[in-house]
Amino acid sequence: MAPSLDFSNWWPKDARKGTPVVVKMENPTYSVVEIDGPDAAFRPVEKSRGKNAKQVTWVLLLKAHRAVGCLAWIASLFWALLGTIKKRLIFRQDVAMASEKLGKGKLLFTVIKAFLVTSLTILAFEVVAYLKGWHYFRNPSLHIPRSTDIQSLLHLVYVTWLSVRADYIAPPLQALSKFCVALFLIQSVDRMILSLGCFWIKYKKIKPRIEGDPFKSDDVEGSAYEHPMVLVQIPMCNEREVYEQSISAVCQLDWPKDRLLVQVLDDSDDESIQYLIKAEVAKWNQKGVNIIYRHRLVRTGYKAGNLKSAMSCEYVQAYEFVAIFDADFQPNPDFLKQTVPHFKNNPDLGLVQARWTFVNKDENLLTRLQNINLCFHFEVEQQVNGVFLNFFGFNGTAGVWRIKALEESGGWLERTTVEDMDIAVRAHLNGWKFIFLNDVKVLCEVPESYEAYRKQQHRWHSGPMHLFRLCLPAIITCKIAIWKKANLILLFFLLRKLILPFYSFTLFCIILPLTMFVPEAELPVWVICYVPVFMSFLNILPSPKSFPFIVPYLLFENTMSVTKFNAMVSGLFQLGSSYEWVVTKKAGRSSESDLLASAEMESKIMNQLQIQRGASESELTELNRMKEQKEASPVPVKRVNKIYRKELTLAFLLLTASVRSLLSAQGVHFYFLLFQGVTFLLVGLDLIGEQMS
Repeated sequence: MAPSLDFSNWWPKDARKGTPVVVKMENPTYSVVEIDGPDAAFRPVEKSRGKNAKQVTWVLLLKAHRAVGCLAWIASLFWALLGTIKKRLIFRQDVAMASEKLGKGKLLFTVIKAFLVTSLTILAFEVVAYLKGWHYFRNPSLHIPRSTDIQSLLHLVYVTWLSVRADYIAPPLQALSKFCVALFLIQSVDRMILSLGCFWIKYKKIKPRIEGDPFKSDDVEGSAYEHPMVLVQIPMCNEREVYEQSISAVCQLDWPKDRLLVQVLDDSDDESIQYLIKAEVAKWNQKGVNIIYRHRLVRTGYKAGNLKSAMSCEYVQAYEFVAIFDADFQPNPDFLKQTVPHFKNNPDLGLVQARWTFVNKDENLLTRLQNINLCFHFEVEQQVNGVFLNFFGFNGTAGVWRIKALEESGGWLERTTVEDMDIAVRAHLNGWKFIFLNDVKVLCEVPESYEAYRKQQHRWHSGPMHLFRLCLPAIITCKIAIWKKANLILLFFLLRKLILPFYSFTLFCIILPLTMFVPEAELPVWVICYVPVFMSFLNILPSPKSFPFIVPYLLFENTMSVTKFNAMVSGLFQLGSSYEWVVTKKAGRSSESDLLASAEMESKIMNQLQIQRGASESELTELNRMKEQKEASPVPVKRVNKIYRKELTLAFLLLTASVRSLLSAQGVHFYFLLFQGVTFLLVGLDLIGEQMS
């Protein structure tokens, strides 16, 4: 754009300096110019001056062409979106769903559908009333018209609905909302206290420390006992994608080989996977690693039964500590040297827990949101509880147990799907202390598909409620301090495992949409906006790089409250799905670069030849059979996204509530819920669809 040359503001408007000059020339070809003050010389020329009809026509045609192109682009985008929905939802290409899976969640889905139909019906009434001019809202009260003012039958039905709503629906909804708001504030205070404790730990630099050289011995004859006997267990089940990297990482632990034993506890029911794991174990056995392969014919008790069976071996009695790693975990070589020394001169210490870190945290939006939750769990919850209470829930992996503590606490029990939390609670009741090492990190994976994440969250939220029913009598009758009992019952179980999913689902997924139709029970803005955003900021503080995802995180947590609430209810009342164990699907991500991966593939061929030279006939037979299984493996099927109707139905419900909010002129709620509903729809269609084969 050319700069403006309007200098009229440089001189006063009314002041005129000089006298007018009239120049007359004898030659008529020259024009006569009259300069009336300095303003006239610099007055801008009108832009429309000099344009003809043809130029105006071309400008209008260009603008029309741009408008048509924009409309065509929007139409093609909308048509592609409809085609995707039709392809995934109606035809369900390449998606085979078992009949038993169709029945799961049927009751909850029916309730949500009924709720949605009712909301749409009420919304239709509101739209008709709005168009007819029936405005009876006079804040802060509701004006009900007299019988003489009623115009038609529809008007009568609408007025009856207003009376029923004000007399029978609003009072219980207000009471329930106040109760949930109170729970919400209590849980927020708990989060703030944990965050302040984390800040205090950072400020004072409080952390468990190793004093001196833990492996130095004054007795020369007893130098062989500088490194205690350590047993390492790797429980797995059909872990084709990750078995190799976990076994490789554990076998490279920096610990004397005569003081270390690795147990590969394979519960796989796929023979091809069993042969692959056996070959990997044989490879490291040839390299001098003390490693054993164990396979159970009957998979009872899931992971707890697998660990219990491994601990019953006679040779385990010679070992003092046991480290447990799931199949997708890759510990650093110095893991044992950073964890085991904490047990020295600390006979009351039963568990040393390391922190998780994730190799695929930046894979997609779902993994980023999981990283926010888990970073807060480790750095805030577990670190604060470990420093001030010496107790937290065992994470099931990346930890070292004193075998004596396991035995005195009753060992692994098969009564719940959260065997790690079960053994931690029983060990705490027996007086054992725990240490959390925030500086010791172990690589692992988070679920990359929504289906795997939902199943994992169902097990993590149903198991604690099932365990609470079983452990409550033992907690009450146990001879420990009263404050420890209160911490276990009120904080560990009730507040963080029961109240959190209950109020988040009830307040934000039931009461909040209902208040759009029942303005008498309207929630304050600080409940639905300010406090949740502030608490989300606290949750994201341990992972500051995730701040750009604070809005999707807040909305996604509201959506996941449906799954968590369903799991909590099933565990509390011991429904059929409370004892369901589904192995979390892994992608096999590795922290090594692609260049090193190619070199590793070349070294596998040499290792395979070495194994064949020193292996027995039975091992060679298994290796040949494994090769045949690899060659005959089917071609992977193209994966498509699966639509989750419950989540999308809930999203549409929130959208209808936002439209009702617009009609009621409640702008804050409208924009909040509109953005929430649109985000849910986009996430449901593209971001959290399950990658199925």
